[in-house]
Amino acid sequence: MLEIRLNCENCNKQLSNDSSEAMICTYECTFCKDCVENVLQNVCPNCGGGFEKRPTRPKEMLKKHPARDSKIYKPVIENKYLELYVDINPRER
Repeated sequence: MLEIRLNCENCNKQLSNDSSEAMICTYECTFCKDCVENVLQNVCPNCGGGFEKRPTRPKEMLKKHPARDSKIYKPVIENKYLELYVDINPRER
């Protein structure tokens, strides 16, 4: 089941379940759209993958399977994957 994380791991911006700004990688690392585009350049600093818009969990299902209640906040100091993958389409990495 997809883990709904409620903040950007880099800037700590709040990302509610229905946020259109929430972006995730294949491992569910969660960042805001601004950080993905302007800081990370669509390269996850944790795995090197690309990002997609996070889906919204229906409200009834959110009651059964709530969002994560603890934050992951690790501001990106270095993106070790950026130079390797910035010019490669995420589907071809």
